Amino acid sequence: MVKIRLARHGAKKRPYYKIVAADSRCPRDGKFIEQVGRYNPCSDPKLIEFNVEATDKWIAQGAQMTDVVASLYENYKKDAK
Repeated sequence: MVKIRLARHGAKKRPYYKIVAADSRCPRDGKFIEQVGRYNPCSDPKLIEFNVEATDKWIAQGAQMTDVVASLYENYKKDAK
């Protein structure tokens, strides 16, 4: 099963996340299929970017978002309007 989830990068206490479509059996920071966005909670204001076309493509193919990514995606779409 494909999940759209966060992959943590960055230094200690300075997280930076890639939003990726990955096989649910792969490790959190391991191999992924496609990067569909990024999230930086340390910047001011917080950076949230999504490739909406790629995200919608994966959802249409049956990928499931984690709770955190779904919340970020809703906020991104709300702010884009």
